[in-house]
Amino acid sequence: MKREKLYIAGPMCFYEDGYPRWYVMRDRARVKGFDVTMPSDGELDLSHEDLRKNGDAIFENCARCMNESTAILCNLEFYRGADVDGGSVYEVGMAYARGAHCYGYTRDKRPMVWKYQGSVLRDGTAYDRKGRPLPYGDLPFSPNVVGAMKIVEGDFDDCLQVFALDREEERKRAAFAPPPPPPAAEGAPGTDGRPVVYVAGPERYDPSAQTWYASVRELGDRLGLQVIVPTDEVCPLPRELEDDPCARAYHIFHRQQQHVRDCDILIANLNDFHGWEPDSDTAFECGMAFQLGKKLYGYMDSAARMIDRVPSLGPEREYRDICGCNVENFDYPINIMFASSMDILEGDVTDAMTRAAEELRGR
Repeated sequence: MKREKLYIAGPMCFYEDGYPRWYVMRDRARVKGFDVTMPSDGELDLSHEDLRKNGDAIFENCARCMNESTAILCNLEFYRGADVDGGSVYEVGMAYARGAHCYGYTRDKRPMVWKYQGSVLRDGTAYDRKGRPLPYGDLPFSPNVVGAMKIVEGDFDDCLQVFALDREEERKRAAFAPPPPPPAAEGAPGTDGRPVVYVAGPERYDPSAQTWYASVRELGDRLGLQVIVPTDEVCPLPRELEDDPCARAYHIFHRQQQHVRDCDILIANLNDFHGWEPDSDTAFECGMAFQLGKKLYGYMDSAARMIDRVPSLGPEREYRDICGCNVENFDYPINIMFASSMDILEGDVTDAMTRAAEELRGR
């Protein structure tokens, strides 16, 4: 088992008793024989008066630990609303891009329609609080999370046990397995020489998505950019699988991860989705794009500091939110996994694409 080095991910560092829990997880993995790397590893200088530099140091340490790992085990419990911690899903994207084993665990693997609070049922369709047909209502998590990971219903110990069993079976099969075929060449078919921009965001779930995407493509044409979007097809889903939620989720995931590989630049809508986190599909794509060396830009309606955006009990209670989780205070508008890896503009997609085009021309 020593050939595996596990990266233990999740929002535990924001829990009131999170670090003791985290270290118990590390010790249990070591008892199984695994080596472990954690975002809290290493001596970090967090004495900068500029809080952003402290956040950047933590992000750089996370990226270093990720690059030493062979697998990620991620806490997928809901966090500040009906979605997963965006920073953790960003790390899953990084791990997937590296070819690491991706595992997650949750105590509740029911479809989202059972778990999303505040939905409304009209004419047999569930709608979210923003009036959209409930995104991925028949899945436990977003398609990119479902597609990239093996998700275990249970706790960290259950996930660790499944991971260990899978590695045992993998070693047995490898004894007589034929050599793998050479990897297929990557690259976006049909590119026309312009920089390729992938526009990531929750608009993919809006009923008016195609109209909005058409306007974004027109903007890209004016700026000299070739735009690809999450709904652009890569290969059709076999008809006999269209009614299978898991097959559809994997098909969507396959399409979207290929778009990340094919682009030169990723522009991400990082506004709150369901709760106080960006949507998980976009978070995954950001982490994957960073790991693959793509240029990233993010945009938000408000770039106010996170401790001012997210309701909390204030400095006397360590900025704890309603669930007791610490709200980050690094003078950034969002989790450092995003803020330390990309420029985040206050504005919309037009502002972000314009900035990207200007910087390309200035190179």
